[in-house]
Amino acid sequence: MKLSVLAAGALLAGSAMASLDPIISYGSKFFYKTNGTQFYIRGVAYQEPSTSSSSFIDPLADISTCERDIPYLTAIRTNTIRVYGVQANNTHDDCVNAFADADIYIIIDLGSPTEAINRDSPTWDTSLYQRYTDVIDAFGNYTNVIGFFAGNEVSNTVNTTAASAFVKAAVRDSKAYVKEKGYEKGVGYAAADASSIRDNLADYMNCGTSDDSVDFFGDNVYEWCGDSATYTSSGYNIINQNFSTYSVPYFFAEYGCNSVSPRTWNNIEAMYGSDMEDMLNGGIVYEYFQDTNSYGLVSATGSSVSKLSDYTSFSSEIAKATPTGTVKSKYTPTNTALRSCPTVDATWQAASALPPTPDASLCECMYNSLTCVVRDSVDTTDYGDLFDYFYGLDGGKYVDGVSANGTSGVYGGYSMCSSKQQLAWAMNAYYEAQDGSSSACDFSSKASTKAATSATGTCSSLMASIGTAGTGAVSYTVSATGSGSGSSSSSSGAAFPVFSSTPIFVGNWQFGAYIVAAIFSGAAMLVL
Repeated sequence: MKLSVLAAGALLAGSAMASLDPIISYGSKFFYKTNGTQFYIRGVAYQEPSTSSSSFIDPLADISTCERDIPYLTAIRTNTIRVYGVQANNTHDDCVNAFADADIYIIIDLGSPTEAINRDSPTWDTSLYQRYTDVIDAFGNYTNVIGFFAGNEVSNTVNTTAASAFVKAAVRDSKAYVKEKGYEKGVGYAAADASSIRDNLADYMNCGTSDDSVDFFGDNVYEWCGDSATYTSSGYNIINQNFSTYSVPYFFAEYGCNSVSPRTWNNIEAMYGSDMEDMLNGGIVYEYFQDTNSYGLVSATGSSVSKLSDYTSFSSEIAKATPTGTVKSKYTPTNTALRSCPTVDATWQAASALPPTPDASLCECMYNSLTCVVRDSVDTTDYGDLFDYFYGLDGGKYVDGVSANGTSGVYGGYSMCSSKQQLAWAMNAYYEAQDGSSSACDFSSKASTKAATSATGTCSSLMASIGTAGTGAVSYTVSATGSGSGSSSSSSGAAFPVFSSTPIFVGNWQFGAYIVAAIFSGAAMLVL
């Protein structure tokens, strides 16, 4: 639920660090790394609500809050918390170590309320990559951090499944970074409770190669509501059946339907008992803090914590969660095969081809090579109108090098650059197509010329690797490694229209392939 809108380096040498036996995945189960006992998540979603929609509270940055809450968490047998947003440049030693002292592990979402993959205009760019790697660096050395979610509820309908291509690219690149730094943490995904796409989404995140598929799959499941629900009526039996052969650990990343209140938690027996314990690795109850959605177990203000009725009933039921489990030495995975990627059709819109890995050096090289660029004074809120113009001009060829289409699997070589760099690329492509005419780099005073730097040395190699063209727009089909081929094209374009203060655009400039038609009339442009 949280972050569905949606740094510090490695720990300093000498930092005091509590130690827990790390949790590892093997086959479709979690185990303690050293003693080999199977690990079942008895988790609680732990993210203090913020009063501001533009900011969030880092729940692992204030030791007084952590120390206040730990006794209430341990009293309900919590062994894992899920944190939805952290500030990587905060100091987290005190809280993380306090949770370790309480035998509590942590799973952390890599996104934040202000930086996450947006289902309606998805992108996997240098800014998000920096955010993700900063968070990984900040928590990679803690032994009680199980791993990270590369996305939460990004796709929640068939029409938003194309965004899953960008999430999977984030999984791929986060896993590669974790491996490069030697952190030994898993990277997974937390899916929305959307039965219409659940199976395709799970297959998609578990297909292709082990390098770009998830290490674990979390499912936000709210289908068991009230005492009248059963293992069968809730659909838990179907989930059990469909994931019994999943090759990586599957668990409920959120659970706790509150459409019937107060919650009595009779689903816990099925989750941790004989019905599901062989395939389900536990779950994370939603949520610790009371918020406006009334899912809270407690109400917390300052140093005071008040238990709510859901806390008391949950405490009674979670005490019965005693799955038998197994030990790693006696477990031989039989479901090791990755799944087949779903076909792009009316029920699934994400291609198997993934966006390129963000490369800040490449993007800087590209930007420095341009002559016509967007003015620094242009507000980023105006970028959408500018992109809409270029997507509608001459068939959108000036944005071929920066557009990204998760459905066709075609991605511009610079589609992972910042919005400013992408917009400058489009402006420069048009400018060069007009033979460098001074009037072609104006766009209603939103662009200007600068001295270009010829691509030499490393820059030349980087740009050549994705087929940089000398003039015009370039169209790339990019592989997962960011390589591809390009072709140049040029055309005379129209003068940039003068925009009124009233929005006259409808469309998604990040997803140019969805623009079906552009109709120009005087100074106005309508994108259908």
